[in-house]
Amino acid sequence: MFMGSLLATYGWYIVFSCILLYVVFQKLSTRLRALRQRHLDQAAAALEPDIVVKRQEALAAARLKMQEELNAQVEKHKEKLRQLEEEKRRQKIEMWDSMQEGKSYKGNTRKPQQEEDSPGPSTSSVIPKRKSDRKPLRGGGYNPLSGEGGGTCSWRPGRRGPSSGG
Repeated sequence: MFMGSLLATYGWYIVFSCILLYVVFQKLSTRLRALRQRHLDQAAAALEPDIVVKRQEALAAARLKMQEELNAQVEKHKEKLRQLEEEKRRQKIEMWDSMQEGKSYKGNTRKPQQEEDSPGPSTSSVIPKRKSDRKPLRGGGYNPLSGEGGGTCSWRPGRRGPSSGG
């Protein structure tokens, strides 16, 4: 009597829970088998010294290759810095010579560069000076409508509402 009423009340719940447990058990058993197999493969690979040695050699070769690439990039960067320093030194010498002769150094240094650029393609890589050295006239957050960051004059609208005066 008790069993019949229990099945009548919770029968479908018992059926669905059994199906759910079966599916979960199947999934877990396949994953457990795969995990065991992977563990056995790793243990077998760890025991074979040839495979371990090959992996270590490949890792060392990859590290060496990356280090050589990094060294090459460092050498290129150093050479570029040397060229920039040489160009700055040459410009300073030209400026000093022109000042000793009593000429304007700015006008004198710009004319030879234009003459060098105009005849044809130049073999030396001259990097033009950027204009980022100049100080900006206003800050980046300047907004003329906000009334901030400008001169002494600033207009503000009056207060709204009945309390503005009598």
